[in-house]
Amino acid sequence: MNLLYTEIEEELRASLRDLLTDHSPIDAVLARVTAQQDYDPALWRELTGLGVTELLAPEVGGSLREVAVVMEELGRSLAPTPFLGSVVLAGAVLGPTERTATLAVPLSLGAPTVRADGGALTGTVTSVADARTAELLVVPVTGGALYLVEDGFTVTPRTSLDLTRPLADVTLDGARGRLLTEDPAVLDRALLTGAGMLASEQLGVAERCLTMTVEHLRERRQFNRSLGSFQALKHRLADLWLEVVGARAAARAAADALASEAADAAVTVAVAASHCAEVAVHAAEECVQLHGGIGMTWEHPAHLYLKRAKADQLALGTPGRHRARLAELVDLPG
Repeated sequence: MNLLYTEIEEELRASLRDLLTDHSPIDAVLARVTAQQDYDPALWRELTGLGVTELLAPEVGGSLREVAVVMEELGRSLAPTPFLGSVVLAGAVLGPTERTATLAVPLSLGAPTVRADGGALTGTVTSVADARTAELLVVPVTGGALYLVEDGFTVTPRTSLDLTRPLADVTLDGARGRLLTEDPAVLDRALLTGAGMLASEQLGVAERCLTMTVEHLRERRQFNRSLGSFQALKHRLADLWLEVVGARAAARAAADALASEAADAAVTVAVAASHCAEVAVHAAEECVQLHGGIGMTWEHPAHLYLKRAKADQLALGTPGRHRARLAELVDLPG
């Protein structure tokens, strides 16, 4: 296992960060949220042009390690794109596709509620991420089979805590679907991949919150001193930095295990998903609190990071759910 970033991964990060800085700065994200706009089609075209949506194509030769780097940068910028649903979740089943897609499961998980009668699918899936922009749906049905649906479904927006990742209910009323597989392990693998990649997004959120907080405490002065010079605040930032370093190791281990299809990938993902979720929330909470009054306002982006961190904490399994799964995997008695 190699937790270090390769030269190619660092180059990908630099290119992606430059693109996001130019086309989706956090002020622009905040403005879109204020205007009640969700995804940015122009940004998605730029990401597609950069090639990040095709990283897993055989001719590109990328892996989930590179996808994890993209997730880190998207978490850092809170860029409003359907990357999680289209490239990670649906992509784990379909592979790279030119059309936007998503996996029709509740973001907080739950048993499949769609029934299949031949090729006709009926049922409603609540709180699906990236459904509002999806041209294709990968739909799990009771029994574990997966169907591909191209039309005949309706999407109803839901109010989401994380305004940069809107949710929607998907209703299928006899929609025609094409059977992809009857093997329930394919869905399990897609959800495992999603949880592992989400840990990298949470790492990006935590790193950005720490950076923002350090920058603020260096600039803000009280009693003719920089706030960052006060020992109590130094200790809080040092503790948070150690948490972020640990989260980076856990997230990188999960990405590497998924990319190499390691035998212990499920164990590594459970560790990363349970740990990174809590580190991201803590980092976002510290960001809000240590920014003082301005951190509590709508005009400052700190609340967007806190909402993303809290929403991610519930997405694809809570930390408690992942720990319970980890206990099963390592045969730890309850």
